[in-house]
Amino acid sequence: MNRENSGYTILYASIMVIIVALGLAFTHQALSGRQTANVNIDKMQQILRSLKMDVSAAEAQKRYDELVQNAYLINPDGKKVEGSEGTTPDDPAFSTDPDDETAAGLPVYEAVVEGSVKYIIPMQGTGLWGPIWGYLSVEADGSTIYGAEFGHQGETPGLGAEIVTPSFRGQFVGKELIKEGTFRSVAVVKSGQTAAGRDYVDGISGGTITSKGVDAMLLNSVGKYGNFLMNLNAAR
Repeated sequence: MNRENSGYTILYASIMVIIVALGLAFTHQALSGRQTANVNIDKMQQILRSLKMDVSAAEAQKRYDELVQNAYLINPDGKKVEGSEGTTPDDPAFSTDPDDETAAGLPVYEAVVEGSVKYIIPMQGTGLWGPIWGYLSVEADGSTIYGAEFGHQGETPGLGAEIVTPSFRGQFVGKELIKEGTFRSVAVVKSGQTAAGRDYVDGISGGTITSKGVDAMLLNSVGKYGNFLMNLNAAR
């Protein structure tokens, strides 16, 4: 075949495109299992950080299996959805997106730390530049926060991105979600300000919009669990 011919060039380019596409498809298929495993491990690490345990990726699975004794979905009334229990990544609680309105329920994780049950609730919201998320661990009374973990996709370093720091997360420990028999959430306010009828923490200096995003995430995401938390509180 004449290599100077345009037909040769088109044929050569087509073959190369096919070869590269096949190579990429094979690579994606070969690595997809590992990528999924890494995502699951990262999620376990976040759940553990809400329990005040910062562990390496290598330790995450073991510590998660030791501490998380149960996980399940709950319905809007705060009751457990029958048949939804299981703690593995393939089980409903771990695989359900809390913002999925078509899901069978909202995920809850039960962990036992030093003989005491903690309930872990996932959260999702919006910051300045994109999604923010987190996990809140709550004591058996359904009100007292045991620990908190936050993450973000692209908040500004040194400003909104500070929500991931221990100093910000640590402010939530001991705060109450329920006041006078009503779910109130915990407010995130500017330093020096307060929130009437609610426990509150100081927002990030210079990260006002991200702080407001965390405040809304706590009110809305955790608010979906209001009946569940109130049920726990009533049973204490």
